[in-house]
Amino acid sequence: MEVEKLSFEQALGRLEEVVRELESNQLPLDRALELFAEGITLSKYCNSCLEQAEQKISMLMADGELKEAPSVCQGGNR
Repeated sequence: MEVEKLSFEQALGRLEEVVRELESNQLPLDRALELFAEGITLSKYCNSCLEQAEQKISMLMADGELKEAPSVCQGGNR
């Protein structure tokens, strides 16, 4: 899965699915490790998106005016 092509909402949704699967305790060890690795990747991506959003908000508030800023984690249009 290419995480960078997902929007923040899509990545978060997939992360929630991964967590549910892992919590089911019905997985073979190999599958659980694959899902865990995917979850770590998704978590880092979501965190990066949130940090970018926070920076964007800080820039907008510091300038005192709303102006066009780069989009944040929109399915590869970061």
